[in-house]
Amino acid sequence: MPHDANRPDRNVSRRRFLAGAAAAATFSIVPRHTVAGAQETPPSETLGGALIGCGGRGEGTFRGLGRGVKRLASCDVKYKDRADSKTFYTDFRDVLERKDIDVVAIATPPGWHALISIAAMEAGKDVLCEKPMTRFIAEGRAVADAERRYGRIYQIGTYGRFGGNRGMRKVFESGLLDKVDTVIIQRGDKKVKQWSGQVRYDIRDVPKNLDWDMYCGPAPLRPFHPHRFGGSHRGYWDYEGGGLADMAHHQLDRLAYEYGRDMTAPVEVTPHAPPQHPEAVGLWSWCELKYADGFTLVLDSGEWGQPYDRLRDRHISEADVRGMLSEADRRKLDAMPDPPPLVRFDEAVRTRRPAGGNADASHRVAAIYHLANIAFRVGRAIRFDPKTEKIIDDEFANRLVNQPMRAPWRLG
Repeated sequence: MPHDANRPDRNVSRRRFLAGAAAAATFSIVPRHTVAGAQETPPSETLGGALIGCGGRGEGTFRGLGRGVKRLASCDVKYKDRADSKTFYTDFRDVLERKDIDVVAIATPPGWHALISIAAMEAGKDVLCEKPMTRFIAEGRAVADAERRYGRIYQIGTYGRFGGNRGMRKVFESGLLDKVDTVIIQRGDKKVKQWSGQVRYDIRDVPKNLDWDMYCGPAPLRPFHPHRFGGSHRGYWDYEGGGLADMAHHQLDRLAYEYGRDMTAPVEVTPHAPPQHPEAVGLWSWCELKYADGFTLVLDSGEWGQPYDRLRDRHISEADVRGMLSEADRRKLDAMPDPPPLVRFDEAVRTRRPAGGNADASHRVAAIYHLANIAFRVGRAIRFDPKTEKIIDDEFANRLVNQPMRAPWRLG
């Protein structure tokens, strides 16, 4: 159905989703496929699926739901002329009200990821969400809390960690390693220039089939320009975080898993970048992120200024990490069970085991590049508390951890 704020039935649904999106619930809606016994999906049963966000990544994200999922609904704000009451919608809340939808693939711009993910899990749906997971750090914590609160399956739409070294992971999970004297420099393509925003642009008419108000959603309602729409939306802080947010989850997922960086967060973040525009994402050179145990991760764009050269890149192997332990601790490590194999989304839905890229782990991966972007935007080094998930003694920078949303949208 087209988005219509004046429809009485939409106001009821609006109150339900907005007021309760991240607040505690007294019950959780159970989808059809968990009633079969032992919370497992009968092999013969086909799950009802929906795709929210039908742009370039939409079809690929939906395929990530796995086999045995029948697409019953699609939703996108740019097809008002195609909206009907049965299969195509422009308001995601209409999709989530359907009882025949079990799993949801989300491929909207990231400014919508958190709100739709939370609303979907509150409505009893399991969620596969495209990367980047969120637009800012507090959204990630809200999604992880919702995953836990409603007992849903959540998977971020990248699977880099599934090829990770489980032996390396075991060392970091063990808690036996207090200090890690290493520097990892992650270069890779960050698409920095490709996804830079325009600092000046003219005002264009909104395409007749696009619901621009709903597209902007929790972001400020600015004048329409084609560069703010489609893939190039990544160049604006309103909707995403440039090429870094676009690419970093792919590049960091395996690293974060192997080195246990999805169990905590950096404590010191030092940027090297020119001044950033308040709306348009700009260029940057590198960012150094140091953890409490001494592990240092460097993101190097290679697209502006000088490359990072403060310290030599010292990649470490599983043998190197084990060598950091005492002989007694190595014996303790060997007696511990190996980390279990990671569970992909479709298997997690069937077995109700947490997915490998679940919300809690993925939130901490996303926090890496969010912290880098915050440091770029404020133009100085920042300190972060992984427990409170707040920036220390820098209120201006801390406002970017939990950013305001345009009414009536809010996290909770």
